[in-house]
Amino acid sequence: MINFYEHMAPVYWDVYEDFMRLNHREYWFKGGRGSGKSSFIALAIIGGMLRDRDACCVAYRRVANTLKDSVYAVFGWAVRQLGLERLFRFKLSPLEIVFLPTGQKILFRGADDPVKSKSLALRQGYFKYLWFEEIAEFRGEEDVRTIVQSVLRGADKGAMICSYNPPKSALSWVNEAALTPACGRLVTHSTYLDMPRKWLGERFLQEAEALKSRSERAYLNEYLGQVTGSGGQVFENIVSDSLSDEALSRFGRRFFGLDFGFARDPDALTQWAYDKKRSELYAVSEHVKAGQSPETLAERVKAISGRHAVYCDSADPRMISVLKSLGVNAVAVKKGPGSREQGFRWLQTLSAIHIDPKRTPVTYGEFTGCEYRRDAAGRFVSGYPDENDHTIDSCRYALEREISLRQAGTRRDVY
Repeated sequence: MINFYEHMAPVYWDVYEDFMRLNHREYWFKGGRGSGKSSFIALAIIGGMLRDRDACCVAYRRVANTLKDSVYAVFGWAVRQLGLERLFRFKLSPLEIVFLPTGQKILFRGADDPVKSKSLALRQGYFKYLWFEEIAEFRGEEDVRTIVQSVLRGADKGAMICSYNPPKSALSWVNEAALTPACGRLVTHSTYLDMPRKWLGERFLQEAEALKSRSERAYLNEYLGQVTGSGGQVFENIVSDSLSDEALSRFGRRFFGLDFGFARDPDALTQWAYDKKRSELYAVSEHVKAGQSPETLAERVKAISGRHAVYCDSADPRMISVLKSLGVNAVAVKKGPGSREQGFRWLQTLSAIHIDPKRTPVTYGEFTGCEYRRDAAGRFVSGYPDENDHTIDSCRYALEREISLRQAGTRRDVY
């Protein structure tokens, strides 16, 4: 009896159980260097093939000539770890792995032309597992979707598996996709800190610490798999955290802000906790939705804020008046010339802005996706961007008194 668990880090044990039952249609694995993503996936696929003697797998990379030294090699590692060398045959031309007792196969393909996947076929069995290694390299969801529809067609029990190191930019399609809620998708984030030290070796750990000392921003992206943005990211102090109610309960005071939606823009209510001593801000909750009636909005605001003061965009005094009549403790912020820039600068100077992508996905997307504009030559333009910033504005309103004891601005043209 093979004990798969002894070959994978504890961070993956629950995921392995889920994967064996295929409780999800999509499994996304993201993280930094040395996080064991690819090793775990290879072990899990082999485990699944041993349980289902008709199950086969096809693994994709964006470019075919990268397959041999990546996914093909990691399957070889997994087979050796499990002591199953005599049961598998490894072929190089074409790249292919065969489980000898049943003839099950693991195939390898490049996505240079996704349409070619339509001709992919097996003499026996079916494709149960479709693995996209380094999916961030793919051109976009359309290419991936074409392959999925071709490979997993007709499979009642099949899974798409994606593994990647998150690109720096929050605007990368794969970073946006991972944050978009999807039925049947399980996203797992891991880092080298989840791995046993002896698996990594002292040299790896020393290199990680050296980069951390030299460039913490690069370390966060490369080793912790955090989205750190490009050189044009407005907020470089975003920390992607998993924030529990228990962890947030230590903050007694809460701050609430509300940015009103205009036309198709959503109303954005955010709740924050602020550690003034450490200069750290925590996103607690959000309610972001367009097209709400004043009555519906008031009920949602009261459910989240209770009787606490909610600092609102004073550009719409009528709406503030309506919310007050409906029982909301709505307070108009005191805007003024330059207050928007003042608020952005204050947020930038914080030691950290902690945002949980699962708890507050819209807030996370707007803060990490906030980047300076570029001119036609690709140079960054001075001045803060003024789009997709509803939760950012809501945050500034919520923290109005902390941002400035003098003035927090109120004209719409500077917001």
